[in-house]
Amino acid sequence: MSDTRGMAKNGSKAAQRGLWRLMLKLPAIRGRLQLIAAHSTHLNGMFEAYEEAYLALQKFQKERDNTDCPLIAEYEMLCSDIESDVLSVVLEDKTC
Repeated sequence: MSDTRGMAKNGSKAAQRGLWRLMLKLPAIRGRLQLIAAHSTHLNGMFEAYEEAYLALQKFQKERDNTDCPLIAEYEMLCSDIESDVLSVVLEDKTC
């Protein structure tokens, strides 16, 4: 049985991991983010995208020279953009 606390029932494992990572990265909105995720699936795509981007970034950081790798910079920016998008959605949400 998987642990899906804080996640709407039809969320994928990747979405769950992405949610957990975002909750660690954005502690100021952790509670609101968890409430939204528990009651709605509209952020699942963002959670999954964040998980995939984060894993790719980790892979690139391990395999390549950090000083000269445009993929690292690109995926750092992608993760940052997703974090900003999630933050905006959570702050605009009126249900919490």
